Amino acid sequence: MKRLLITLLGTSVVGCATLTEDAMTPIAFSFSDGVEGSCKLSNKRGAWEASVPPSTVSIRKSDDDLKYDCKSEDGRTAFGSIPSEMGGKIIASAVFIDFGITDAITDKHRKYPPSYVIPLPRNKTAAESAAPTTDPEAPKPAEN
Repeated sequence: MKRLLITLLGTSVVGCATLTEDAMTPIAFSFSDGVEGSCKLSNKRGAWEASVPPSTVSIRKSDDDLKYDCKSEDGRTAFGSIPSEMGGKIIASAVFIDFGITDAITDKHRKYPPSYVIPLPRNKTAAESAAPTTDPEAPKPAEN
């Protein structure tokens, strides 16, 4: 019986994300076409700024998405979010320690991807920028 108790206790301590996981996680960011720029990042646990590339930012784990608002050196913007996923250690914590309550409060069981490529809209070529745009709904000039 004593061996069983020691085994269960040892397993529960190893499985709890609050004890085995760091609250911060590094994420490497880059733009889809390799240009440089900057990003503002946020979730309910904090806000960060990062130069892209090269940039690895230490982000506080959270159960909500990591929002980004980025601007490249050439003025293009990108915004969106990176989903947070649940790690496997929450299961052991839920079964063996405190039904996962501590991990749910601290969000240490959550994970973001270790790297993320931020999609930027395609940069217009000089020819595309100079071409006149025609609106099919625009009124046509009157003919005499």
